[in-house]
Amino acid sequence: MSDLEGFGFVMPHWLYWGWLAVMPLIMMAWHRWSRARGGEPADPGMTPGELQSEEDDPLIYLKFEGNWFTRIVDWTSEKSGEFVAFWTVNAVVFYFFEVIMRYLFNQPTVWVHEASFLLLGMQYLLAGAFAMLHGAHVRVDVVYNLLPVRGRIGMDIFTSMFFFVFALVLMTTSWTFFENSYSMNETTVETWGIQYWPVKGMMMLGSTLLLLAGISKLIKDIVLFIRLGQERVA
Repeated sequence: MSDLEGFGFVMPHWLYWGWLAVMPLIMMAWHRWSRARGGEPADPGMTPGELQSEEDDPLIYLKFEGNWFTRIVDWTSEKSGEFVAFWTVNAVVFYFFEVIMRYLFNQPTVWVHEASFLLLGMQYLLAGAFAMLHGAHVRVDVVYNLLPVRGRIGMDIFTSMFFFVFALVLMTTSWTFFENSYSMNETTVETWGIQYWPVKGMMMLGSTLLLLAGISKLIKDIVLFIRLGQERVA
């Protein structure tokens, strides 16, 4: 820590990782406690898909109750997205601390910027499954919106093959990054020098959750495609 002398408070690495692990659990428990006592949610409780109209996307009104696998994966995707969403609060607090230290005490930090961009990068990776669950990923609708409902589901099934190639490559590459980083005890090149392997481990975890969310969506799409076909025949 000799290189960090004279910089005022420097967040210890163990505190950074520990706080990222514990803080969302505290916030989620507080939110559940507040709701149980009649507190109102901060938003209408609507998902990105539910904020659309039937004209925008007729598929949002087609529901499949799922099986044990899809229910577990969907619950995990939902909770992982809720968990990392609270990390955004940390970035705000970190930069507020930086402004205070820099302009009031003339002691700019050496860790806030790095702590924040690593946090947001991990958040982006871990929120992929949540985005998949709620249909929040970007989609080109030039042809898609011209198709009937069953045609849209069929296109989703077809294009999911490309998704799985991407997800598998991301997952295997992430594992290689994580393994190499852990074996070398890789650290960032900045003064703070935090270890990189937990960050790359989050990349591996996020890609795994994204792959499972894609499998869950594919199962539900196939079931809906078959059901709509049976309804047409009937």
